Amino acid sequence: MARTIAALPKGSRITDYISIGVISKTFPLEKVNRILQSTGKISQRQRDLPAHVVIYYVLAMALFMQVSYREVLRCLLEGIEWLSIPGTRIKVTGKSGISQARTRLGPGPLKELHDAVVKPIAGRDTRGAWYRRWHLVTLDGSTMETADNRENEAAFGRPGASRGRSSYPQIRFVSLVENGTHVLFGTKLAGCRTSEATLAREAIPHLEAGMLCLADRYFFGFELWQKAQSTGADLLWRVRKNVVLPCVERLPDGSYLSRIYAYRQKHRSDTNSIDVRVIEYVLEGGGSEEVYRLATTILDPEAAPVQELAALYCERWEIETALDEIKTHLRGSQIQLRSKTPDLVRQEFYGLMMTHFAIRGLMHEAAIKGDIDPDKLSFVHAIRVVRRKLRRPTAFSPSAQESAA
Repeated sequence: MARTIAALPKGSRITDYISIGVISKTFPLEKVNRILQSTGKISQRQRDLPAHVVIYYVLAMALFMQVSYREVLRCLLEGIEWLSIPGTRIKVTGKSGISQARTRLGPGPLKELHDAVVKPIAGRDTRGAWYRRWHLVTLDGSTMETADNRENEAAFGRPGASRGRSSYPQIRFVSLVENGTHVLFGTKLAGCRTSEATLAREAIPHLEAGMLCLADRYFFGFELWQKAQSTGADLLWRVRKNVVLPCVERLPDGSYLSRIYAYRQKHRSDTNSIDVRVIEYVLEGGGSEEVYRLATTILDPEAAPVQELAALYCERWEIETALDEIKTHLRGSQIQLRSKTPDLVRQEFYGLMMTHFAIRGLMHEAAIKGDIDPDKLSFVHAIRVVRRKLRRPTAFSPSAQESAA
């Protein structure tokens, strides 16, 4: 997955597109204050760290996972002077004061801001975001480890271990990813004892007509399939080996029509079944004869030929790349989320997701202006630029600058 800034137009740099306002442009102060007002968290009296500053602080934490809480705040306040609204006073307080301010805020405003802003961003001119008429997205889940203490263990649980107990409590989340931009949206969070299928029920309503959703075999089943299809989106999901899909009609391209049922054999009827098209193939050169089976809602082979769908399923790995950007490149060597209480873990998680979205949004903007695939830009380089730019002082809000331009 080679990335290079050389793919941009001659003489331009990704720094031309990513400014100090990467976070505030995506999450403008006006939007932040509306969220704080609606959640009842807006500061009612003067504090060293007002609620709106704490939100930007949590977002900045995702950029500086390796430095102290106090240093994160110093970097934020030195770089973004416009956070100081007339009549307010902001100072670099200690770790205890920062934790108290974060606790007062809670996870609610971060989640509300995430749900209100984090959406698919690809247009028809975004390379890699489309297959024929379909907008490509992928459904998948992952986990993150939290600080090891009783509160987090009680809230999130620990994964099973062959000997003794596992090292850290874990959160589990399921997201949809926009393949062309690596934007994760519709993200749902729970403890590790909650299954991905359960969380998928909450993420699936974020699908829309015109999308083609890819998913791994562990999601395949009548209930989730029916729920996903009811959104108007089309589906291309891998099928588990033990699922029986009888051939109802063989199609000219080698695929065949079948049905999936809501109930076991003795209760089956056409009134509780869904028609699907099945594609079977073997990957060449992999040293394995494993047969891949995909099911799709696209029943017409002329609309989506079997060879194209088989190749398209490989696009599911885009979500693995997006998750790696968050878990490896944004977090760096930080093994676990560093917040010590369940509410602050949730808050930190949504901050991490939103910061990834802000960076990916600016990279998408740069790719469109450069007429290139967003995959050709380096996420690692973008993080370095944003970190460096955030430390440079500015006395104005980037969103205000845009409106004045």
